[in-house]
Amino acid sequence: MKFQFESITDLLFMSGHGPYVWGAYLVTFCAVGLLIYIPYKLKRQIIAQVKRQQKLEKPAH
Repeated sequence: MKFQFESITDLLFMSGHGPYVWGAYLVTFCAVGLLIYIPYKLKRQIIAQVKRQQKLEKPAH
């Protein structure tokens, strides 16, 4: 079996293209992470807000 890169250093630098490739991966993973995190955070805030409103609107017995 022949590997494309002969060492870890070759893999990281990829004949000079490494910074671009790994930078693109980093940007992609950050974007996907934000696309997952932001809606999750907003959902939790909305749920907390609705619970506060329900507590205020609840008639006192």
